[in-house]
Amino acid sequence: MTKKKSGLTHLDETGEAHMVDVGEKEVSVRRAVAGAKVTMKPDTARTIREGTAAKGDVLATARIAGIMAAKRTSELIPLCHPIHLSKVSVKLKVEHDHVSVRASAEARDRTGVEMEALLAASVAALTIYDMLKSVDRAMVIE
Repeated sequence: MTKKKSGLTHLDETGEAHMVDVGEKEVSVRRAVAGAKVTMKPDTARTIREGTAAKGDVLATARIAGIMAAKRTSELIPLCHPIHLSKVSVKLKVEHDHVSVRASAEARDRTGVEMEALLAASVAALTIYDMLKSVDRAMVIE
């Protein structure tokens, strides 16, 4: 039985999931930026600014976690191509009641790096939550 073609790139002509062939595409510079926001109590943000979190340096840990996550994207997201990243950046800004996360990923490759940037931002935000959940379980990640 032949299935109707959906027009989705990750489905083959029979509707089965597959990794898209990017072998014929030209190598080009790829860059993507993604963001997240971790909203918290003002006292929790102050804990980050003062460096007094019980689990250690929240910002340094979140930054490293985000970078590590970007490097593992193809292992975590089905059908993502392994990318030879040339740069991953995770910038964190502590505000009165939240932390802004801005992650960027860059590569010279045949496919985009948006999933790497998105995963970096997500894991950095999750790390902030994990390191501070003992003092503020009401944090929200956007």
